[in-house]
Amino acid sequence: MRRHDTPTAQPSRATGPRTAEPDPATMAEDPVRALETAIAEDIHAGLLPPGTWLKQIMLQERYGQSRGDVRRALDRLVAQRLVEHLPNQGHRVQQMDPARLEELRQVRLVLESAAAELTPLPVPPASLARLRALADAFAEAAEQRTILDQNEANLAFHAALLELCPNRELARLVLETRLRMPSAPLTQWARPGWVAESARHHHAMVAALEAGDRAGFCALVRGHIRAGTP
Repeated sequence: MRRHDTPTAQPSRATGPRTAEPDPATMAEDPVRALETAIAEDIHAGLLPPGTWLKQIMLQERYGQSRGDVRRALDRLVAQRLVEHLPNQGHRVQQMDPARLEELRQVRLVLESAAAELTPLPVPPASLARLRALADAFAEAAEQRTILDQNEANLAFHAALLELCPNRELARLVLETRLRMPSAPLTQWARPGWVAESARHHHAMVAALEAGDRAGFCALVRGHIRAGTP
């Protein structure tokens, strides 16, 4: 029996009902996006726990969608790092190794602190306006959007911050390190209030950059990572 055929590895209806039925209007407009969101919300709710193998036939039955849409939704979830694809085995919900997560967080602390120190000041008004808009978008997502929207808005904000760093190799290393970590909804955002805390941190970073406060900005970046917020 293969590993993902064991009873403990298979997802089943015993994990509980779906968190909510996909919105019919959204499903009609973009069925893959709606399916992606539905699976992500079930992962976040613990109905599809880390390590659960996601067989396509099971997902077709669970969500009532076509095989092609299921495949495309899984591809998107792999890109979001909520799901991992193992060649010749299949897809499963991303697993977390606490020790490895802490090591990666320490690497992030070193790299992102260095990138913050190198950020040229003053920041051009156009760049500040873009960062403020992205911080606002994340805050809105934190209150009203799905966890996928929150994750995408968070990544967009941090990518824009890194665009300010003149050392492009350092910026690339930061992004690569972030991509090696499980998606935020699987880790940091599983705790109540942490999405809102991230939103406050983002706005504080923009305010520090606008004030030309390098020490304050660097302290905020370090505090953001140490607090465990993504």
